[in-house]
Amino acid sequence: MSLGAHLLELRKRLFRIALGILVGAAVGFFLSDPVLTLLRGPILEIASSRNASLNYDSITGAFDLRIRIALYVGVLISCPIWLYQIFAFIMPALSLKEKRYTLGFFFSAIPLFLAGCAAGFFVFPHIVELLAGFASAEDSALIQASYYFDFVMKLVFAVGIAFVLPVFVVLLNFMGVISGTAILHGWRVAVLLITMFCAIATPAADVFSMFILAIPMTVLYFVAVTIAITRDRWLAKKTAALLTTTSPEQLS
Repeated sequence: MSLGAHLLELRKRLFRIALGILVGAAVGFFLSDPVLTLLRGPILEIASSRNASLNYDSITGAFDLRIRIALYVGVLISCPIWLYQIFAFIMPALSLKEKRYTLGFFFSAIPLFLAGCAAGFFVFPHIVELLAGFASAEDSALIQASYYFDFVMKLVFAVGIAFVLPVFVVLLNFMGVISGTAILHGWRVAVLLITMFCAIATPAADVFSMFILAIPMTVLYFVAVTIAITRDRWLAKKTAALLTTTSPEQLS
């Protein structure tokens, strides 16, 4: 394809992505009430012991928040559409081996990302309640809605991305960038980085929430190590068998 044809193809794919997100956002606007009910849960729990409420700093604040929720939900609902469009655009340029790696990464990364987001949703009420608990009972917790929504979404997406990182490690091993043994040798640093990430993503005093995130991330890391080492051993055996069956004349 010429450069002009590539640009036309890109425009077609981007239009379909935008249309899919727009339709998903329309659905997400009607789902904004259940989402707000879910997000409001920790604040209602705080309100049982002190004055606490979700506040809007402008007349259009409530509408703006619903639009943002609709966009987030739209991106999530339309992910099969825009992911397919992205892969449909880049797949013709990949070799057969690269296509297998890309599809393998795709079908393993998406479930892990969703599992990470679910873990983020599970721990965020504990985090909100703990952070609000530092205020005395005489104080009021007047939480700005837009800031609160950003806080929850950043936490959820950060945990979701963190769950996908082991897949990148396996992908680097399959591409021959790093060996499984080298990954295993760095396990102490990896566990330390996982612990530091969980301590940042969750309050340091909330040990329970930190371990909820740290344990599955550590397990995923060692699963990635196991896959990488197993593949390296399989390649070593395959290479040794090939050298055994190959005559010296063929090698020369």
